[in-house]
Amino acid sequence: QVQLVESGGDLVQPGGSLRLSCVASGTIFTITAMGWYRQRPGQQRELVATITKRGNTNYADSVKGRFTISRDNAKKTIYLQMNSLKPEDTAVYYCNSDLRISITDITRSYYGQGTQVTVSS
Repeated sequence: QVQLVESGGDLVQPGGSLRLSCVASGTIFTITAMGWYRQRPGQQRELVATITKRGNTNYADSVKGRFTISRDNAKKTIYLQMNSLKPEDTAVYYCNSDLRISITDITRSYYGQGTQVTVSS
């Protein structure tokens, strides 16, 4: 069984910073990519940032220059450093991982339970 556990969500003032973490655990053969998605109130889940095993990154236009995704492959952990936060960044942030649980498995996508980020004065 695969688990993705996020942490770091909080209430922060506009212009502030937060760092989210996500740890993958369980039966994992290989992780292809990991990333962060978010769901703002009344909206669909959207991509925030992704990072491949080799470190290639991709960001939503709305967070470019403010957010930075990084990963520690040995720890099966990714981070999202969020700076210059805006009220519109308020959302539940979900960790995602594309991985295989065995050498014979296909690549599947998993999500964590989410962590709340609220940007408000």
